[in-house]
Formats: sequence, C-alpha cells, structure tokens
Amino acid sequence: MRGNPGKWWQAAAAVLLVGMVSTALAAGAKEYVGQRDTEHSHLTGAWLDTFHNPMDGVTMGLDLRWREIYGRNIVSLNEQQGDGQAAHHNNAWVRGRYRMRWNSKFELASDLDFNMRWIWEFDRWDNSFTKDSSVDFDEIVPDIFNITWRNAFDMPLTLVIGRQDIILGNGWLVLDGTPADGSRTIYFDAARATYAPTEDRSLDIIWIQNYDDEDKWLQPINHRESWRHATQYQDERGLIVYLTDKSLIPNTQVEAYYMYKQDDASDWAKHNAANRVAGRDDEIHTLGGALQGKLDDNWSYRAEGAMQFGSKENATTGRYDTLQAYGFNSRATYAFHDERNSSFHVDYEYLSGDDPGTSANEQFDPLWGEWPQYNRGGDLPAYLWAPEADLGEVTNLHRLGLGYTFDLAPKWTLQTDYNLMWADQNTRGGVTHPALGTTFNSDGKFRGQMLTGYLKYRCCKQLSMHFLMDYFQPGTYYDGSTQDHAVFLRFNFEYTF
Repeated sequence: MRGNPGKWWQAAAAVLLVGMVSTALAAGAKEYVGQRDTEHSHLTGAWLDTFHNPMDGVTMGLDLRWREIYGRNIVSLNEQQGDGQAAHHNNAWVRGRYRMRWNSKFELASDLDFNMRWIWEFDRWDNSFTKDSSVDFDEIVPDIFNITWRNAFDMPLTLVIGRQDIILGNGWLVLDGTPADGSRTIYFDAARATYAPTEDRSLDIIWIQNYDDEDKWLQPINHRESWRHATQYQDERGLIVYLTDKSLIPNTQVEAYYMYKQDDASDWAKHNAANRVAGRDDEIHTLGGALQGKLDDNWSYRAEGAMQFGSKENATTGRYDTLQAYGFNSRATYAFHDERNSSFHVDYEYLSGDDPGTSANEQFDPLWGEWPQYNRGGDLPAYLWAPEADLGEVTNLHRLGLGYTFDLAPKWTLQTDYNLMWADQNTRGGVTHPALGTTFNSDGKFRGQMLTGYLKYRCCKQLSMHFLMDYFQPGTYYDGSTQDHAVFLRFNFEYTF
C-alpha cells in the first residue's frame, strides 16, 4: 500500500475493535447453547397497539435506520489522484444516513388491500470526496403504492399492481429496481401475477416499467429533479416469467426463468448527452435457472446459471453490438449443527467480460441485480466497479470465496468472508479513467483479494444492529499507480415500531 500508513488507522482500529468485541463476547458466553428469547422480546405497549391498528381495516408500521459510513479509495484505488469529484481530491468518504419509513395497509375487501409506504432519508456529509460538509434533508418518496388482490377470480392467483418491492431467488438478477439511490429504495413500478396452485409450485409473470425520473408516476415531496435519479440514467421496460417448483426433485427447489429488459436513455441523459456516462439503449434477453437444496443433514447448496442475448449500445462508437454473455453463481454450505450454529461456505461466481478482440459484446449484464450482494462480501464491490461500469454493476468477474459464520454469544453473529477476484477479460487494459484516475494494466487479470467481517446483533424482532468492514487489496488487473488499498466501514442500527 502506498502513502502514509498512518492514514489507515481507521482500518486497524476496526480490526482491533472486532477482535476486542469478539474476545469479550466469547468470554461472557459461558454454557451458551444457541439463540434464546429474553425479557426484550416484546417492546410494545397499548399506545403502539393503537398505532399499529388505529381503526378496523387499517394497519400501520414505522421503522428507523441509522447508518454511519467511512470509506477510503473505494472508487479510484488511487491515493494521490483522489476520487476527483467536486474538486476535492480527497479519497475519504464520511457519511451519515438516517432513514424513516412509514407504511400503511387499507383493507378494501376480504382479499383486496391498498398498500402505501413513504420513505424519508436525509444525509450528513463530512467533507467527503463527493460533497462538502453539510446536512441534506432531501425528499420524501412514495416507495410502495399498490393494490394487492389475493385469490383473484376465485383462483390461486395474487395480483399486485403498482409500486412494489420484488426479490426473486437470492436477488442475484432481480432485487433493486432503483439502484441510483443506493439502499434508500429498491422499488419496481410493475404489475405482478403469482399463480400458486400448490404450496410447492408457483409461476410469476411480471411486467416492469421503471423511469429514471422519480416523479414520472408519483411526485416525491421536495423533489430534487436536477440531480435525483432512480435508475442509471435510463428508462427500463421488462418482462419476467419465473417458475419455482419444489415437487420435481426431493429436497430440491427448482427455478427456471426468462427475463426481457429494454433500456432507453432517459430524457435527462439525452438532454445532457455530452456529459452522460450512462443511459444506454439496450435490449437484453436472459434465459436461466437455479437449483437449491440439501444434500444431507450438513451440506446445502444453491447453483444458478444464465445466458444472455440481444443487443447493447456501444458507448464509444454508438453502434449496437450483438450481446452474447453468460453468468453463473453458486454456494455450497456445510452446517456443523453445534452450539455456536457454525457454518462454512465456498462460493464460485462467473460473469463474462467483453472480449476486445471481437465485434460482439460478451459482458454479462446483472439486470436488476445492481446492489451490494453479500455473497461477494459487503458493500465495497459495488463501488470498485465504478470506473468500468455503472455504480453497482459488477461484471467481468471470476470470484472464489470462502466464509465462516458462527454465533459469538446470544444474539451476536460474526460472518467472515475471504474473496479472490479475477477479470474474465482484460477489456480496459492500458486505459485511465479520465475523472477517477483509475489505470488498468495491459496484461494482468487478478483484480485482488477482499476480506470482510460482518458482526450482527439482534436483540428481538424490533431491534438490530451490525458492524461491517470490507478491506480490499488490488492485484495486477490495475496498474501500479492504481493499487492503493481500499476500506469500507459501516455501523447500522435499525428499530421497528
């Protein structure tokens, strides 16, 4: 690591803190026999019962999230260059995020509900590379707004029409419909039909129409039209057909799907074409499937693969290249069934990269999977790919991961992960990103290695918190001038009323 080692006291302090907490908790966990309830299992009262059910047919809820974040070199991997935004040339990223969500459900009939959730997240910045020290109270967004009809047409059919959250499988390709605002919202503007003739079999058909402009369908309060975006500067139309079946193979869940995604540069991107870095025009077809189950009392697994075809706009030439891409994601887990609930897992993930020697585009598109996926560690990978693709768009990857998870004490769990990462193709060899200063090696493919510690605490249904640390050491995929280590630290506290 280049530069002054003293600048990395935060990473050393985090490691020391995790070690001290682990030692203290382990010492205090005498005769520990697993998770158990305590006197904190019910933190409610009459006033909360009234809040939850103010009148017949109305249900309400409220949850709060407090996050403190520190990052360094998380985008550029270049200590001297700085991350180059807002003229700071300061690689530190210090941010507080404070989110509140109020949800309500109105029972219109026995099987018919109207669901609504409003979300407000404001930020505190401490002279980070993206912003000066400030507090931004931001906007209030409706991130759920839908009608849900169960047993529609007297069939085992559920219809959800409107703004909703959608997670399919383990979220590898479908989880976050609004990646541009991070974890503030993940909604889709969609119509979803779920046909479930038995408990073991279901078919989802989903139509998606997401716009980059947040107020296309519903107007946020105090909308920030000039800079707030829901997607990566593109309007997205999609169709998903997703079959889940647990009856075909004993102890196995089978999933099969077809996904169609059409991206069009948004109005904002077209009006700012000279400056836009995203907002492509793409047409992507994805065929895939997954197997998930148990091999015996100890071993379980999940394996998912997909192939893509269609066309993608070439950002350099403006032409449309033929898309031919592949992806695979897998995990095998061994559960020890001991008093610590210990488990060990091995991962392998493959996302094809674009071969610069062909006229086609072989780069796998993660579709609506542009979020910090924790099988890759923590949040850091979502930022490391920014000089190559959209923020959160992890692709061009071979990843081998090892992890061990166990309970430190009652209600405390420590998850550790070690990931080795390679590029599938040296697509950007010899290129330097004009704004971020990241330079890619002409020959190397080893992206680097990442160590993750994820300490979680849950006292009860209402209260949880966690500490997350990602530490990344770049490899030969990056030029020597872009091999400074990166760290991401987060404290998270959540309470649900």
